[in-house]
Amino acid sequence: MFFPDKLKKGDTVAIIAPSSPVTTEQADACKKLVEDMGYKVKMGKCTYQSLHGYSAGPGKSRAEDINEMFGDKEVKAIWCIRGGDTSSHAMDKLDFEMIKDNPKIFVGYSDVTNLNVNFNQKCGFVTFHGPMVKSNMLNSYDDFTRTSFEKALNMEDEILLDNPQGEEFKVMVEGCAQGTIVGGNLSLLVSMIGTPYEVDTKDKILFIEDVEENVRRLDRMMYQLKYSNKLKESAGIIFGDFTDCVNESDSEYTVVEMLKDVLADYSKPVMYNIKSGHCFPMSTIPLGANCTIDTRTKSIKFNI
Repeated sequence: MFFPDKLKKGDTVAIIAPSSPVTTEQADACKKLVEDMGYKVKMGKCTYQSLHGYSAGPGKSRAEDINEMFGDKEVKAIWCIRGGDTSSHAMDKLDFEMIKDNPKIFVGYSDVTNLNVNFNQKCGFVTFHGPMVKSNMLNSYDDFTRTSFEKALNMEDEILLDNPQGEEFKVMVEGCAQGTIVGGNLSLLVSMIGTPYEVDTKDKILFIEDVEENVRRLDRMMYQLKYSNKLKESAGIIFGDFTDCVNESDSEYTVVEMLKDVLADYSKPVMYNIKSGHCFPMSTIPLGANCTIDTRTKSIKFNI
């Protein structure tokens, strides 16, 4: 798996909107924010578009932005402005062969899961499940999130994943496992099963997070992963944050309790309470890197 070149001050960062829209004012503010960090900025045209209120322009236009920024030799990194919905509309219009030949830093999560999974699998380079410009950097860019992001972007041989102070990794199933780290948002992972863009979990460490889903819906989605052998084929699982995911019918039956039931017959290592996802602060995960999880030391390590 190729690890993208490091980003330096003065380099050009592209900001794209592969999913849902932002306002013109927010797009302008994001551009200024990244410029103030010391980078030149190119804005994808869809950062200034909105279609039907929930898409940042047609899927064809969003795919064109992605293809253009990967093909642009001046652009050293591509940062997503936000997640949301409908990244799926762009998938069949992406030039994966060209993207494979032009690997670079790519950052996003949530609805961007579709892109992360396929850039890892089809193009062979590491992407970053990390902060997005409008969602995280514009108003909520805390020190932990910034440090974790910069550590991941600049990793040399290996890094240990950290949680914010006061939050420890927890163990659901004991063990030690190693494999490529893949995954992202649960809703997106299950939505692509049966398509050319589904996640391959065989002998890999599967990372899962979600936001604002009722426990009963998460239960259904976990069983979809189970019945499609995505859980069985994986080498281990780490669960990120399940932000605002509640059980309105039975507050004592939480996400964690549901996951324990789903994985009652799972014998490979499982860790949870990894603060990566729709939480503040959040840690950055280099998807596509080699990952080692060890429940004895409660450690998660990435290396390239």
